[in-house]
Amino acid sequence: MTKPRKNGFGTAPVFFTAISTILGAILFLRFGFAVGTLGFWGVILLILLGHMVTIPTALAISEIATNKRVEGGGEYFIISRSFGLNIGATIGIALYLSQAISVAFYVIAFTEAFEFFFNYIKEQFDIVLPRQVISIPAMTALAFLILKKGASLGVKALYVVVGLLVLSLVMFFLGTTEHAEQASYTLESAAFRNKDSFFMVFAIIFPAFTGMTAGVGLSGDLRNPSKSIPRGTTIATFSGMIIYFFVVFKLASSASVEDLLNKQLIMGDIAIGGSFIIPLGLAASTISSALGSVMVAPRTLQALATDRSFPSSRLNWWLSRGRKGDKEPVNASLVTVIIAMLFVALGNVNAVAGIISMFFMVTYGSLCLISFLNHFGASPSYRPSFKSKWFLSLMGFIIALWVMFKINPTYALISIIAMVLLYAYINYYHHDRQGLQSIFANALFQLSRNLQVYLQKTWAIKTHQEWRPSAICISKNSFERDTAFRLLNWISYRYGFGTYLHRIEGYYSKKSHAEAQETLKTLVESFENIENHVYIDTLISPSYTSAIAQAIQLPGISGMENNMVIFEYSKGKPDELTEIMENYALVNAGDFDVCILASSEKEIVFKEGIHVWIKSIDENNANLMIMMSFIISGHPEWKNSKIKIFEICKPEQYDKILENNKKLIKEGRLPITEKNIEIIIEASDVSPKVLINENSKNAALTLIGFRGETLKRDMDVFSGYDEIGNILFINSHNQKIIE
Repeated sequence: MTKPRKNGFGTAPVFFTAISTILGAILFLRFGFAVGTLGFWGVILLILLGHMVTIPTALAISEIATNKRVEGGGEYFIISRSFGLNIGATIGIALYLSQAISVAFYVIAFTEAFEFFFNYIKEQFDIVLPRQVISIPAMTALAFLILKKGASLGVKALYVVVGLLVLSLVMFFLGTTEHAEQASYTLESAAFRNKDSFFMVFAIIFPAFTGMTAGVGLSGDLRNPSKSIPRGTTIATFSGMIIYFFVVFKLASSASVEDLLNKQLIMGDIAIGGSFIIPLGLAASTISSALGSVMVAPRTLQALATDRSFPSSRLNWWLSRGRKGDKEPVNASLVTVIIAMLFVALGNVNAVAGIISMFFMVTYGSLCLISFLNHFGASPSYRPSFKSKWFLSLMGFIIALWVMFKINPTYALISIIAMVLLYAYINYYHHDRQGLQSIFANALFQLSRNLQVYLQKTWAIKTHQEWRPSAICISKNSFERDTAFRLLNWISYRYGFGTYLHRIEGYYSKKSHAEAQETLKTLVESFENIENHVYIDTLISPSYTSAIAQAIQLPGISGMENNMVIFEYSKGKPDELTEIMENYALVNAGDFDVCILASSEKEIVFKEGIHVWIKSIDENNANLMIMMSFIISGHPEWKNSKIKIFEICKPEQYDKILENNKKLIKEGRLPITEKNIEIIIEASDVSPKVLINENSKNAALTLIGFRGETLKRDMDVFSGYDEIGNILFINSHNQKIIE
C-alpha cells in the first residue's frame, strides 16, 4: 500500500468542505417553504429519499478510497480508473461544469443575505439594485483568494465560516416564537400534506443533498486520502441528515404554514438575534459552499487535463500545470473563476440548476454502480478496509436513475443525450483508449459462473429438457474457407449456442501457445465486421483424434452441455472426409447429434432457400432436420429465403405422411406452408440421389439425413451430389419432438 504523504491536509478539510455545502443555501432559503408545503412528515420522507442516494454514495466513496490511493480529481479519479479514461472523462467534464457553475449558484445565493440592504436602498432612494452589486464583488474577492493564496488559505477560511454557520444554527435552535408558545406541536399532530407536490418540492430541495462528496475533490491534497475521505465524507453525510431532521421539526413547531410559505428567511424570525445572525449564517454557508466548490472544481479540471481528456495537447499541458512551490492548479482555477463569473454576471442560474443536479446524479449513480460491480466481481485485488454493502450500492444506483426522471424528465433526457454525444466525441479523438476496464469483466465472470452452476443444477433435476442446439465445431481450415463458421453462426444467432475451435496441429509448448494466442487474436479480428454470436477459441493437439477427444469433453459456453458436433470438409478434397469418418465412432460414443457439412465452391444464393430431404430411413433424423432448417433460417442472411421439405416415402405411407404434415402445419408447429411440402413416392428405378440432384441443384443449403450404422458398410453416403452446392448431412442421436 502507498505510504501517506508527509505534507497535506487531514480529515477536517474533507468534513468541513462537505458539511458546509450540505448545510448551505437551500437549508436557509428553501426548507421553510418545503415544510410549509409538505408538512413535517412530508419533508422527513423527502430527506430520507434524498439520503437513499447520498448515503450509499458516501459509503461507496469511502469503500473505494480505502482500496486504492485516490489521487487528484476525487470523484473523477475513482470513475475514470474504474470505467476507463474515456467514460471517466465524459462524466468528469460534466462533473467539473457542475462544480464550476455551482460556485456561481452559491455566490448568487450569498446575495440573499443582504436583502436588508436592497430593501433599505429601495425604501430610501426608490432604486432597485441588481443582485450583481453584491455578487460580482463577492466573486471577485473569492477569485482573488483562490488564485493568490490557493486551497491552503481557502481551508483556513473554511474554519471561520463553518464556525459562523454553527453559531447561527445554535441560535436558531435556542430561539422561540409566539406561535411555538401558543401551539403544542407534537409528532402525533404533525402533518403530511400536498402529496401531489412531493417531487416538485424534492426538485427544489435536492441540491441540499449534493454536498456530501465536495471534500473528495481535495484528494490530491490530502495526507492520507484512504483515511480522510471515508471519515470526513461519512461523518458529514450523517451529521447533515440529523441536523436536517431537527431543523424541520423546529420550523414546523415554530411558525405557521402561511409564514413558512411566504417568508424566505423564516429562520430569522425564530432564531435569537435572527435579523442579524441568520443572514450571517446564510452568508457563511453560501460563501463556504462557494469556497468548497471553487477549491474542488479546479482539481477535477487539472486531473482531466493530466489524463489528456481534451483534444488539444497544448490545452491539456496548460491546464495540468501547477504553481511552483505549492503545486496549486492556478490555470485550472483561472478557467473555473471565469466560468463562475460569467454565470454570476447573468444573475440567475435557476435555468441550469436542474441540469447541475442531473450531472451530480449521474456521478452519484456511477459511484454506486462501481461499488456494486466491485462487490459482485469479487476481484482478489479489491480489498477495501472500509466495506459497504452490495445491496446499498445497487439501491443507490437505481434510485439515482429513478430520481433523475422524477425531478425533471426533460432535463434527465437532455443530460443523458449530452453525455452520450460527449462520450462519442471523446471516443473519436481518443480511439486508442479502451473503454470499460476489468470492473465489468470481473462482474461478468461471476455472473457467468453463477448462471452456469445454476443451470447445471436445474438441468440435472429436469426429467424432460427442451431441446436446442449447443454445437461445437473443430476445423483447421479457418483461413481457407469460412463455411463452417458461418453455419455455426447461423445456428447460434437466436436459438442455439456455438463454440468454434481452430485446430493447431502440434504439441502444447510455449511456442505453440504463443502461436495459438496470435491466431485467436487474428480470428476474432477477422470476424469483427459481422454480427458474430459464436465463441471462438484455439485448440493445440497433435492429431485430429486427440483434438476431437478434447473438444467433446469441453463444457458448453451457455452452461448447457454440448449436444452437437459439426464436422466440415471440402467437396473437392475427399481425403478430409476420410479423416472425419475415421473419428466418427469416437463422437458417436457420446450422446451427440452429428452434422457433417460438405462445403462447395458455389456461391450461396440465400433467396433460393433451404431444402430438407426426408427419406423413409430418416425416422430419427426428420424432426431434427426440420428444426435445424428453422433455426438456420432465423439468421438475418436468410431473411428472404424459404424452407422447402421434400419427403420420399413408400406408396403405402403417402396418406399417413400427408395427414401428419397437414396437422403439424395447422397447429403451427412447422414454420412453412402446405405448398412448400412435396411428398414424392419412392420409385425402384430412381435413386433418391437423382431426385435430390434434380430438385435442389440451386438450393442455398440442402439438408440430408444419414444413419451412423450404415457408414461401416457404405462410405458412398456422402458422394454423388455433384450438382448441389453446400450440403448439411445430419444424424440425430435420438428422435426429437417438435414442440
